[in-house]
Amino acid sequence: MPLDPFFAERLRVHRRYLMGRALADLRARLKAMWPFAREPIAPASAAAASPKKAKKTDAASAALGPRARARAKHRRAALAWDRKELETVGTPGPDLRITEHTIDVPDGPAVRVRVYDPREGDRPEPLPAVLTFFGGAFRIGGIDYPTTDAANRRRAVDADVVVVAVDYALAPEHMYPTQVLQGHAALEWLFENAGRLGVDPERIGIAGASAGANLAAAVTLMNRDRARRPIRLQVLEVPVVDLTGKHLDLRATRALGIPTLIALRELRSVARTYLPDSRAARDPYASPLLAGSHEDLPPAVILTAEYDPLRGDGEAYAAALRRAGVDASAVRYLGGTHDTAIFTAVLPAARRWHADVVAALRRLHE
Repeated sequence: MPLDPFFAERLRVHRRYLMGRALADLRARLKAMWPFAREPIAPASAAAASPKKAKKTDAASAALGPRARARAKHRRAALAWDRKELETVGTPGPDLRITEHTIDVPDGPAVRVRVYDPREGDRPEPLPAVLTFFGGAFRIGGIDYPTTDAANRRRAVDADVVVVAVDYALAPEHMYPTQVLQGHAALEWLFENAGRLGVDPERIGIAGASAGANLAAAVTLMNRDRARRPIRLQVLEVPVVDLTGKHLDLRATRALGIPTLIALRELRSVARTYLPDSRAARDPYASPLLAGSHEDLPPAVILTAEYDPLRGDGEAYAAALRRAGVDASAVRYLGGTHDTAIFTAVLPAARRWHADVVAALRRLHE
């Protein structure tokens, strides 16, 4: 099916961005190899104009380093973009009761979780809950991003479930397996505190999008291998579940006019950012698709998009789960892209996506 017309201008912008990234990387490599390059000399007037300010700026920049400064700039831009997306093409979330908690993590940094409770007034009966992980290639995003917060609010109210959102640490400041350990600690905390949160411990699910779906699947595997808490359902949206890249379906990017080499460069950079070394990609908690067994995992609902190379990952994971006897379904949204779910104010497929996720979460009431 042709790409939805809504994405036409966005695709042109995205292609320019990818080409710009590739050219900038090439220039940097050539500059590094050029033997006659000289360090640029800062204008004397800049420091003379305000010596104290210059010293403070230099100290702050030196403390961060050039790569850290670039990451900070990229994250600020991503947050601003996300805020604009919610305002122009997204749907704000409703007001509801929210609490935040900090969870200690064995062998890792503490993690913050945000609990969205849809109950109004006095409703003493416990509700189902879902532990959820945001997307962002392991290196951007968070539970404070406007589209993520809005989606959590809407899903909590529309599905009538308690949503527990995990604000896991970002790479490369924190690398694998930190995020999986944080997610598993959050799952344990949810079960241990179910009574206090008004949650039914027999009706808890897990969910995630993109990199967050990777973490949701990994935490589900870790739970099976350790405590075997009774997770009832896993909802995985555009999941990346094989960080070796062997299940990427690059026909999707070629159909968008994105050269294979540029698409591979971008996708592989995600794994390089998240993993401490290439060998870690074969660890089942990094690449859940490569687990030795997928038996005894909870039922899965997997959503993929036609113009997303990760459709290969999601569909291969559904097949692996089915071979292991797990109740798993996979739906590919025709004409859609990796971030289809964001555009609920303007795109019918995004509204259907939301409705399908809500329907899946409502299965926790059964």
